[in-house]
Amino acid sequence: MWLAKGALVIRYRSTSPEGIEREARRLRDMGLVEGVHFAVKMPEGGGAGYVSILREGLERAAWLSVHGSGKQQRLAAEFVDYILERAREEGEEVYEKAEEVVEEGRAVGSLSLADVRGAEVFVGGRKHIVNVLGGGAEFGRGRGGRTLLRIKITADIDGVKGDYTMTYSRYGADNAAVGYAYASADAPGGREADAERFSALIKALTGREPRVYRRGDGKIMMVCYEGHLEGFMRYAELAEVIRRWLEETGRRQGAG
Repeated sequence: MWLAKGALVIRYRSTSPEGIEREARRLRDMGLVEGVHFAVKMPEGGGAGYVSILREGLERAAWLSVHGSGKQQRLAAEFVDYILERAREEGEEVYEKAEEVVEEGRAVGSLSLADVRGAEVFVGGRKHIVNVLGGGAEFGRGRGGRTLLRIKITADIDGVKGDYTMTYSRYGADNAAVGYAYASADAPGGREADAERFSALIKALTGREPRVYRRGDGKIMMVCYEGHLEGFMRYAELAEVIRRWLEETGRRQGAG
């Protein structure tokens, strides 16, 4: 276990095919999915193979250790405890990173959207009061059959009730998860006011503001990234759909 450019690397190495398969089976029994949560390379030509736990795998194991049931929960709890123990042995920086990933995993689905009441956030130097009324997430279809993720939130922001939709897709060679939304010209106060309220909502839910772009045609676009999705996944109404979308679209990239 070590850090590579700030990222946690967890890898079991062995020249024994049986040992590699044993560890991979242990992860499958826990409920993790190969190609999504962990990667396997079998030994070849006398060299070592490995089982590599991806960040998504440790996060999922941490979630299962709290929200799972039966054997899966027990195996996940034992695995997370072992990883944290090994991380502590590797030094403070490795332990802090491992603990950060585990805490993010445990937080998935731990809140309800209705918990966001009277949230005070600052955007553009101004304070906004955010009350979330409800919401959900669903799959959609884009051009070429691309699988989209739509996050829909109804909220009252500074006394203005509105419906807000962020649409995520995968882009580029690195299959990055990027979400887009556009401010409404018909909203109270026009596009500028709607964009600021939308930004306040996203910050209240995820702890991060979106990037805001003002286009030459007058439209205002908000852009969110995978870090925002990690924030959205704290909410029970969104978590499972987001998790399935990340797994399905990430798996498609790996299969290609």
